Amino acid sequence: MDIKVPTVGESIREAEVGKWHKKDGESVAKDDLLVELETDKITLELNAEVEGVLHIGTAEGKTVEIGAVIGTIEEVSGGKTAGKDAAGGQDKAEETPKAEKKTAGKKDRTRDGEKAAAREETKDQTAEKEKEGPTAEKKSAAPAEKSVAAEEKRTEEKGSSPPAETEERTVRRPMSPIRRKIAERLLSVRQQTAMLTTFNEADMSRVTALRHRDGESFAKRHGVKLGLMSFFVKACVEALREFPEVNASLDGDDILYHNFYDIGIAIGAKKGLLVPVLRDADRLHFAEIERTIADFVDRAGNNRIQIADLEGGTFTISNGGVYGSLLSTPILNPPQSAVLGMHAIQERAVVRDGEVVIRPMMNLALSYDHQIIDGRQAVGFLKRIKDYIEDLEGMLLEQ
Repeated sequence: MDIKVPTVGESIREAEVGKWHKKDGESVAKDDLLVELETDKITLELNAEVEGVLHIGTAEGKTVEIGAVIGTIEEVSGGKTAGKDAAGGQDKAEETPKAEKKTAGKKDRTRDGEKAAAREETKDQTAEKEKEGPTAEKKSAAPAEKSVAAEEKRTEEKGSSPPAETEERTVRRPMSPIRRKIAERLLSVRQQTAMLTTFNEADMSRVTALRHRDGESFAKRHGVKLGLMSFFVKACVEALREFPEVNASLDGDDILYHNFYDIGIAIGAKKGLLVPVLRDADRLHFAEIERTIADFVDRAGNNRIQIADLEGGTFTISNGGVYGSLLSTPILNPPQSAVLGMHAIQERAVVRDGEVVIRPMMNLALSYDHQIIDGRQAVGFLKRIKDYIEDLEGMLLEQ
């Protein structure tokens, strides 16, 4: 059967053959992982649909169109390769003509005679060496000893030379389709948007205390850890209601105002950044948000994110804090007009009621398209995020 590149989305017309997990001519079982295919959005894994012998038709790194045949599986039936009569072949091998048998007998006798002569010659050579004794061994060893001594002397005179470098100083590798697409999108953002970034900070004391107090019982009830992201998703939804421009997008000379809240969650995968989307985040409870994000992370790590998971999205949240970032300017995810950047929580000295106290603080950044969003709206939106995070009761009353 043919191994074809499957259709994965209307916008994807080609794929790159990644790693073959089986060798050409190797036997494969049904459901064995055969090959990885990389598109400009996701990585696909193709598994064997039948048992048989793999024949690779397209090498790794080649770009092929959707629907192209990149290999075949020669199916087997009852342990024998289909289309071949293994038993028939064996029968033919057993049927040896009588004339050939006679010829074979003569050849065997001739070979026996040659072997006997060879044995006699070996005995003669061994006896000759025994007569010569140890003197011959000394004569043969002397040149070798002299050569080694000369080599050691040359090494001492020249000094020890550095070992040869085994790694190349520069290695050239082609960009993967996903990396090329990411590069194109990032460049287009710089060229086609008026991107600015505004900053603020949030006191994470209440969120930290709530997670510490109720985290264990939350995990027991819902089977998932209570993370930070669900708090920010909820805060963003409420702030987007107040500032609809931040949830809008440009379409030519028109502005599209979205009355739904599909929040993209940036996830760093092996192949590059992915942004799967939480659909109708305003209707999801904390546990549903956490479960969905955990599922995204798991599937991204196993190359199981689907195109449908990445499509759409009206606003994006990126948490650079998981990598230790304290401050950054997140870049827009077009056609969206804004993205929120979260960062690492750091204990800092702040003033509360006229006193200097230590609080767990997080820097927040909002990058936005100035074509749609004015500075007043951007600053106001980020300030509302800060307020909701610092006043959880007020945010929950809005639900």
